[in-house]
Amino acid sequence: MTYIVTLTSAQMSENESDWPITERFTKGLPTGLDTSDTGTRLAFLVCDNRASPTNNSRREFSERGRFITWLGSVQRFNTVGPVDSSITIEPMRRCPQPVPLDGPDGILASLSSTHRSHLEQALSGSAGHCGMTTWQALREALLRSHPELTPYIEWLLANLNPIRFEVDDAADRAWQEQRDAAQSLTRVTDFPHSALSAWGRPASRDAPYLAGLIPDPVENSLIDHDVRAGLGSEAPLFDDWRRLSDVRCDIHVLEDTTGRRLEVVNVNATPVESRLGTDMIYYHHPSHSFVLVQYKRLSSRAKEYRVNKQLLDQMDRLDQVAKLSSKPARSHEWRLSQDSCFLKFAHWRESTAPTSELAHGMYIPVSYARVLLNDDCTLGSRGGRIFSYERVGRYLVGSEFADLVKHGLVGTVGTSVEQLRDFGLQRAREGYSVVLGFETSEETPRARATRARNRSTKKRPKVNSYSPPASQPPLFDIPGS
Repeated sequence: MTYIVTLTSAQMSENESDWPITERFTKGLPTGLDTSDTGTRLAFLVCDNRASPTNNSRREFSERGRFITWLGSVQRFNTVGPVDSSITIEPMRRCPQPVPLDGPDGILASLSSTHRSHLEQALSGSAGHCGMTTWQALREALLRSHPELTPYIEWLLANLNPIRFEVDDAADRAWQEQRDAAQSLTRVTDFPHSALSAWGRPASRDAPYLAGLIPDPVENSLIDHDVRAGLGSEAPLFDDWRRLSDVRCDIHVLEDTTGRRLEVVNVNATPVESRLGTDMIYYHHPSHSFVLVQYKRLSSRAKEYRVNKQLLDQMDRLDQVAKLSSKPARSHEWRLSQDSCFLKFAHWRESTAPTSELAHGMYIPVSYARVLLNDDCTLGSRGGRIFSYERVGRYLVGSEFADLVKHGLVGTVGTSVEQLRDFGLQRAREGYSVVLGFETSEETPRARATRARNRSTKKRPKVNSYSPPASQPPLFDIPGS
């Protein structure tokens, strides 16, 4: 189904100030309306301006009528009581310009009588829907008269129809881990996950996850000022990595209206079949601190990980990170422990499509992992060591880990950008997929703590997104890769 939600001008004014921030709207449906999970599951939000006074304060409307003003994806169908239901539209994007439905130049006039009747029926109440054939006619009419909507519809459809990852495929497993790492960075920094969600498989199996991102249309028209203008002549910090002949690197930059900026860097240096796993590295520039998460996959069925020499060697190398850290000299440099490296024992269902949620898993500090390896709780029946939910007992989940990082309670102390760059490239060249988030801002430690405590979605600032233009051939054609 393709859903049509109709609001009065007053209702639209009451709600849409929140939508650029929350990217979410829940709307009740008429009793008995079909909510079968079929069709596009796109949603069009229509402002009915026909009954508005002449001195309409909504400046984008120069005449009365009905206008499509927002587009979105129906992500959830909700049950409300014994008979009623609702839909949750998320994410949402404002149309570049309101699209008129009425009048000689409106969309309705360009449809056949049959499709016009079906659309009028969907518009007759506060919420309705149309079938696939009417949607196809509506899409053709929209893109013919408003081609600027093309990237919006493509982006929303990509969110609604995510690529399914096959856990038996090495490239899919790598992209699955890198996607989770990228989404973890947006959770830690309170940027919207939708900025890094729409995706298609890159041409090369060795390319980073970010190479397959389908651009979010906000970077062209939805935000008050163009993020490219916001960046000005300032190049992304890791832009020179794109010119290295022995790595594959892709970059995406997020920036909110307070000036906070997150540079997400995804770099690979080895063929996917020889990768050792994925690292997520988050660096908070104001506090000169970084945290590393090394991904380990739990088996799909037993949800356990059998310890091998490779893991022990990797833990030895991660222990060296602690040596990069200085002793805390100021209050905001204090940490709960010297741990700055974590293992995430994650699991995904077989052949599963990605969701907005992070992969389920256990976040375990490396020092705690060593204690567990010397405890009978991880001892297998044949003498080996096993990590699993039942054996570990205590661990951090994603929200708990994110809170510790947001508040600066874990991470290195006093590490430089140069150390970060060297360490990130070293990890890539050792055989890891690296997803690195570099956050810069003018926040004071107190302001950072206040934002972390008031991180509800309604208080999240609007975000600009930007993918730097490539300064080299496409990633899958990099010489020497």
